[in-house]
Amino acid sequence: MLRAFVAVAEELHFTRAAARLFIAQQALSRDIRRLEREWGRTLFHRDTRHVTLTTEGHRLLPIVRRALAAHAELKEELSDAPTPGRDRPLIVDVAVHASTGPRVLETARGIAPAVEFVARFHSGLVRAATEIADGRIDVSFGRVAGLPPAVEAGLDHQLIRCDQLAVLLPPEHRLAALSEVPLARLAGETIYAAAGNEDTTEWTDYARTLFAEYGIQLAPPFPKIEGKREFRRIIHKQGWSVLANVEFSDVPDMALRPLIDPVPLAPVSMVWRRGLRHPGLGALINAAHELGAAEGWLARPQNSWIPDRDLQVMANHRRASASPASKD
Repeated sequence: MLRAFVAVAEELHFTRAAARLFIAQQALSRDIRRLEREWGRTLFHRDTRHVTLTTEGHRLLPIVRRALAAHAELKEELSDAPTPGRDRPLIVDVAVHASTGPRVLETARGIAPAVEFVARFHSGLVRAATEIADGRIDVSFGRVAGLPPAVEAGLDHQLIRCDQLAVLLPPEHRLAALSEVPLARLAGETIYAAAGNEDTTEWTDYARTLFAEYGIQLAPPFPKIEGKREFRRIIHKQGWSVLANVEFSDVPDMALRPLIDPVPLAPVSMVWRRGLRHPGLGALINAAHELGAAEGWLARPQNSWIPDRDLQVMANHRRASASPASKD
């Protein structure tokens, strides 16, 4: 029933939540009613068109997520000792639009060929983190500073890269002829950074902070865009410029230009459920270290910019860092 509550709270739609849980909608509605009776609280306001969380529902949601995470951790601890090469698959969200996750995963597969890694392809850490919390995936990548504190509390994470950012420009744009674009030249421009996509709010939050410092306008909210083809179609139709990283290649017929003066860096961490024990976790961490050392992933140019909130998270994590738990 706890998973039912989280699914409805995230989808705000009983039909979608039931499909996500692979159960009938009637069964889901019954579970929610039973939970409300047992707890003596109304969790959702619902009518024929809308579902919203009540104040009590909002208050209890992070507690339920922590309870699910603790249950998943207990299950890991009580599971039988692994047989070499026969552990359960490790489910890794690689966020296909970014360059870091897929490369770490492929390198880890080479390091630990006996481990089965199963890739997922979500578009943001906010969504992935909630699925880590309730045990549906194990590892993801992204900007930890953009997560709600209650969600971050159930996670371990390690900074693996400072991603240099770029702007994706229509070919006829006034700045497309430049090899690099100073941030000051974008003052007054409107740039798309996934506003309106609830799965990637950590990315939009980063962009909002950056844009506020340099007089750039954030493109207004737009429904979540899924798939490379649809992304290309909408970007062209809307005529947007897009905040991206320097390795972004989903729209090859547009001009990808690194941002400079200063160089904006987006911290990318590997994130996993606190207490996770699996041989694949160590392989992923080793893969990230190997790639990072070879390619200078953590190098920060002298004239670079990182949001204050991210710098604080990075500093706190360094002070409190401990070796991640992993099974040999």
